[in-house]
Amino acid sequence: MKRIEPGPGQESVWDYPRPPRLEKSGRHIQVAFGGIEIADTRAALRVLETSHPPVYYLPFRDVRMEFFEQAGGGSYCEWKGGAEYFTIAVADRKAEKAAWHYPRPTRAFAELKDHLAIYAGPMDACLIDGQRVQPQPGGFYGGWITSDVVGPFKGGPGTRGW
Repeated sequence: MKRIEPGPGQESVWDYPRPPRLEKSGRHIQVAFGGIEIADTRAALRVLETSHPPVYYLPFRDVRMEFFEQAGGGSYCEWKGGAEYFTIAVADRKAEKAAWHYPRPTRAFAELKDHLAIYAGPMDACLIDGQRVQPQPGGFYGGWITSDVVGPFKGGPGTRGW
């Protein structure tokens, strides 16, 4: 693994902390699925963790929650706590377990309550300040890659031990 040096206006995921850090983001986040906008906010939170592109958490109030239904199962993060998943359904399209939230986050990540993150891959588009994001490699992590973030990124083949 060779760290990519960030250029002007870029961040390296290798400068992000471990344990991860939660911070407010005033960037304009939009998500479209099934031909409609299902989220639009300037009040997102982002989690920054070594080797991962940022994961954006959108406040429920800025998400069209009528298109989100609880999905079975869950996962556990040593930093944030127990996650629960949502399936997103718009008309005849469904994205199973395409979003998640922490209903009872740990104290350090308490601000994540009433926020959710969305996997970019199944969506029509996820935008940050008008720029289409690329999903983090692999099927588990939910980071969003833009031109202002450089890696290499955890999630692809051969990165499990990072």
